[in-house]
Amino acid sequence: MEITIGVKNVAREITLESAQSAAEVQKAVSDALAKGGVLTLDDHRGRRVIVPVDSLGFVEIGQEEQRRVGFGTI
Repeated sequence: MEITIGVKNVAREITLESAQSAAEVQKAVSDALAKGGVLTLDDHRGRRVIVPVDSLGFVEIGQEEQRRVGFGTI
């Protein structure tokens, strides 16, 4: 699933692919906002993204999508 994080006062967005479900990501964001501190997410390559909650502009959670194989459209 693709996750896009907007950071305040930064032109570029942080985009990562995660193996976590949409519900897990939403819970992590909600918990981080409630407690303060940092939002921590892991991508599918094992990298960890840590963003201070005070700097969060938005978090966009994409749909879980299967990759299509082939050249034709169905």
